Amino acid sequence: DFLGLKTLTIIDHTLKLIKKYERIDLDLNNIPLDDEKTYELLRRGETDGVFQLESSGMKELLRRLRPSEFNDLIAVLALYRPGPLEGGLVDQYIETKHGRRKPEYLHPLLEPILKETYGVIVYQEQVMEIARAFAGYTLGEADLLRRAMGKKEKELMQKLQEDFVTRSVERGIPKEIAEKVFDLIKKFSDYGFNKSHSAAYALIAYQTAYLKAHYPAEFFVAVLNSNQNDTEQVKKFISDAKH
Repeated sequence: DFLGLKTLTIIDHTLKLIKKYERIDLDLNNIPLDDEKTYELLRRGETDGVFQLESSGMKELLRRLRPSEFNDLIAVLALYRPGPLEGGLVDQYIETKHGRRKPEYLHPLLEPILKETYGVIVYQEQVMEIARAFAGYTLGEADLLRRAMGKKEKELMQKLQEDFVTRSVERGIPKEIAEKVFDLIKKFSDYGFNKSHSAAYALIAYQTAYLKAHYPAEFFVAVLNSNQNDTEQVKKFISDAKH
């Protein structure tokens, strides 16, 4: 998708202002992805003007989850949707990340696939990896499963379940475990998100947060210029700038 994102204009404007007033030719493709000042801003939920992270619910999630690395940011963008929020997966991710709960894996094969998301299926790519590890699916077959989940075709999902369980059993997985794992996949299919999409959004979110954390004056000028015809937005950003 080519998206007409106002954020990209704001980023471009901010970089030009930094070059003009700070004499710094900043290359956003080479900023560190582990910048502590940026994560502190995110953990405080001070994300007005930060791509995808501006809503009150998202700010609350950032304060609870306390992102400390780029993977957390990718997960935040995939988790902040009705399915994961209502299904308790967000709470499970947060509790496990902060050591208040142990990660749960139905089978040892799941650990290397779900470790980065604390035992929670968050991405479609993880479902594809599970299908390969359990049932020996090829990448093409795993992608068919991913697409079937997205379309929510009940008959096709039933057929895929039988195939998944049969092939998993043939590879030495107990039938009961294979069925439970597929039930997890089915539950996930109601809200599945692909990691590549989330990672691309997370990068733009991180870049805008980095600019706000390190070059607030230039950032606010760009944001205010971009919203100058919206009085409410101007008031909001002036208040945020003062803060």
